[in-house]
Amino acid sequence: MHISALYIYPIKSCRGIAVDSASVHDIGLEHDRRFMVIDEHNRFVTQRDYPAMAQIGVHQTATGWALHRVGMPTLRWDPTTNGAESVVQIWKDSVTVVDQGPAAANWFSEATGAKCRLVGFAPHSRRSVDQTYAVDQDDAVSFADGYASLIVTEASLIDLNTRTKENVPMDRFRPNIVVAGASAWEEDNWRNVRVGTVDMVAVKKCARCVMTTTDQLTGERHVEPLHTLAVFRHIGHGLIFGQNMVHVGRGTIRIGDAVTIG
Repeated sequence: MHISALYIYPIKSCRGIAVDSASVHDIGLEHDRRFMVIDEHNRFVTQRDYPAMAQIGVHQTATGWALHRVGMPTLRWDPTTNGAESVVQIWKDSVTVVDQGPAAANWFSEATGAKCRLVGFAPHSRRSVDQTYAVDQDDAVSFADGYASLIVTEASLIDLNTRTKENVPMDRFRPNIVVAGASAWEEDNWRNVRVGTVDMVAVKKCARCVMTTTDQLTGERHVEPLHTLAVFRHIGHGLIFGQNMVHVGRGTIRIGDAVTIG
């Protein structure tokens, strides 16, 4: 088995970026979900609330990032760690964040049609993973829903698409690590996983939500893949696709790296 694709999502719930390699940190891949959009009540917002966020592209520049969406001017934005700090809510967690300024706030407010601000993960902030599934009490995560990274297999998507009413692309599942050479749904039983030279642990099967029905180019909602996952992938309390990972090792992973199960 080997890595066939790698993705990062610099701003939670905005469009992902395909990369050839990624540095593995304890809270996630480098640049992955280090920024987040919040509403006027200091709560995080996602494509669940505003499907149009799928149309917001993020590209790296020499000094920061560029944000773009069809019909809107591109915003060049240089992240800051010196902005006003506040405490915001993401799921059940309270996290200290750094405001990214009025230009980004105005841009996202126009893009979503609601009053929003863009915030960054504060350098001194720490957000723990659910201790029910943690390997170590110090396991942490950035602004991802719950765990440092998400691993999926090409074979599972191929099998799913033999059952669906419409073809579902991989980007609907917003993975970090895509693996080729596995059997369909093999990842359900993974625990200790070596990705390249980096050790990770599969801690919790990933229950999927309405975001997987959102076209990542148009923002339009569909019935798949949840309609079909409900038929044959209802496991425990969720509709399962992929595995949530915690990172017990550090290093760099690359497309083509071997993936081995311990």
